[in-house]
Amino acid sequence: MSSITRLPKFATSGETRPIKADKVIVGKPIEQVHNLYTNNDENFFCGVWSSDSGKWRVQYQEDEFCYLIDGEAILTDAQGNSERLNAGDAFVIPAGFEGSWETLGKATKFYAIYEK
Repeated sequence: MSSITRLPKFATSGETRPIKADKVIVGKPIEQVHNLYTNNDENFFCGVWSSDSGKWRVQYQEDEFCYLIDGEAILTDAQGNSERLNAGDAFVIPAGFEGSWETLGKATKFYAIYEK
């Protein structure tokens, strides 16, 4: 039997970067990505992500499970349907989703991403 991999309780390293300017709709959002695990096939990842206020276009090629740890966000699909997400919400963004992500204030999520 394979052993489990324990993830650290707190992210101690990561990457801080602005959201790409060609995707930004509102604001100058900065994101922090703390990837905590990558599998051997490099197609499954999980970690902690956060950003400050802003809105930007998203286009998912991967399936992503999210658990919003803190803050609020609005996810809007290409048809204009919106979901307001609050701390404690768990949700999946499927591969092929196109629309926008808007962070209200600061938001932090735990993510698990699977790329086909």
